[in-house]
Amino acid sequence: MTITWNDSVPIYRQLRERVVAMILDGALNEGDPLPSVRQVAADFQINPLTVSKAYQELVDDQLVEKRRGLGMFVNDGAREALLKSERERFLREEWPTLFARLQRLGLDLKTLLREAGDGTEKPV
Repeated sequence: MTITWNDSVPIYRQLRERVVAMILDGALNEGDPLPSVRQVAADFQINPLTVSKAYQELVDDQLVEKRRGLGMFVNDGAREALLKSERERFLREEWPTLFARLQRLGLDLKTLLREAGDGTEKPV
């Protein structure tokens, strides 16, 4: 398995964000085990300490829990907590820039929905 890492963001942060995305997308559900540190390190050819640091941040954020001798597991309520925090982050950090650009381009919600459709691909 290969991945392209962004040189401007620490790898452990990018790895954490991948796990967060997997939880939000439903690829990892409450109670599911995370891949082992050794497996992730081998798959992505990175240092196991880097994986451990990413996983520790998830533990610190109470999204996953360590079960001695068993590994890491997604906590109950992790998806809901992530949805709340990611929505807040989007509205605080991303939306103002996006909204300003939409205004500069003269786009409103009605136009966006009409032009972009529902986000699904249309048959050709």
